Amino acid sequence: MFRGVQVGYGFEWDARKAVPNRGYMKANQNRRKPRPDEDTMRPEYDFSKGVRGKHAARYAAGTNVVVLEPDVAAEFPTAEDVNSTLRAVAEILHQRKKRSTRKTA
Repeated sequence: MFRGVQVGYGFEWDARKAVPNRGYMKANQNRRKPRPDEDTMRPEYDFSKGVRGKHAARYAAGTNVVVLEPDVAAEFPTAEDVNSTLRAVAEILHQRKKRSTRKTA
C-alpha cells in the first residue's frame, strides 16, 4: 500500500486516509432544485402556437417514421422516391427468395 505519494506542486496524498467516493462531491449537489410551482421554461422556447397530439393518430396507427442520413436524403428528395425504391428492392429480394427455395431436379 502507498504510504505517501508526491502529487504535483508539493501536495501529498496518503492512501491510508483515502475513502471511496460515496457521492459527496457530485456536481448536481449544489444546484438549486426548482419549486413545483416555479416556471423553468426559457423565454426563447415558444410553444404558444403548438398543437398537442398533432402526430398522435399516425403514431397510434403504426406509421413508421425513419430518419434518413443527409447523403441518402439528397438522393431521394421525396417520400414517394424512397417508397418506390424500397418497393423495388423488396420485390428483388422476394424474387431471390423464391428462386432459392425452388427444388432442383
